[in-house]
Amino acid sequence: MAGSANLNVMMKTARKVGRALLKDFGEVEQLQVSTKGPGDFVSRADRQAEETIRNELMHARPSYGFLGEEGAEIEGEDPTRRWIVDPLDGTTNFLHGLPHWAVSIALEHKGQAVAGVIYDPVKDEMFHAEKGGGAFVNEKRIRVSARHRLIESIFATGLPFAGRSDLPESLQDLARLLPACAGVRRFGAASLDLAYVAAGRYDGFWERKLKVWDMAAGIVIAKEAGAIVESMTQDGDPMADGSVVCANNEIFATFAKVVRKD
Repeated sequence: MAGSANLNVMMKTARKVGRALLKDFGEVEQLQVSTKGPGDFVSRADRQAEETIRNELMHARPSYGFLGEEGAEIEGEDPTRRWIVDPLDGTTNFLHGLPHWAVSIALEHKGQAVAGVIYDPVKDEMFHAEKGGGAFVNEKRIRVSARHRLIESIFATGLPFAGRSDLPESLQDLARLLPACAGVRRFGAASLDLAYVAAGRYDGFWERKLKVWDMAAGIVIAKEAGAIVESMTQDGDPMADGSVVCANNEIFATFAKVVRKD
């Protein structure tokens, strides 16, 4: 698929950073790791990845703003456009040698994600989409699953760690959903969870207390693949309130009702 100039820049940058991270992943035991917070580790590789992404994107589009996980936000001359970046989503997986992590880059225009790239270097899978152009993994068009029964569906979520206050709420979600579905997975990278819904690998995904960089790229990819994406709060905005529920059109209403406690 021939993408826009912006999308091509995003994919080229994600591949460049992905190659460097993959090399570091092969030497994971030797990474110099510092602690950023309980259960939330950041590595030299993570910081270097964001610096590389920032340099590449700001060189290509110097007027755009930039928001990344690791550094301070950069206000752009163009207040309507901003890059939103998670240089290494799945950091804990990465540091434990688990091959499930990704580079996530989104372009926001007037408060909405209009292009997204999620690159999994281990599997060499490049999920990408632009608003109105469909969703793809590498060169293959992707669509959400066609399952219409909750009992046949697989869902993904994140679970609180290190004493986070939302543990009881998450356990209640699981208690309601597990008896009604075919299974729930917790793989540790929200961007890939959304991409997997887009590709029909999961039938739905929900999570609370996310950051905008965790889901900006995944939201546009999932929507372009035919998913419904909403906040966990009725009429809320996922990118503003940090919660998301996502599924195909066939099961969304039933699924959302279960996890929202409606």
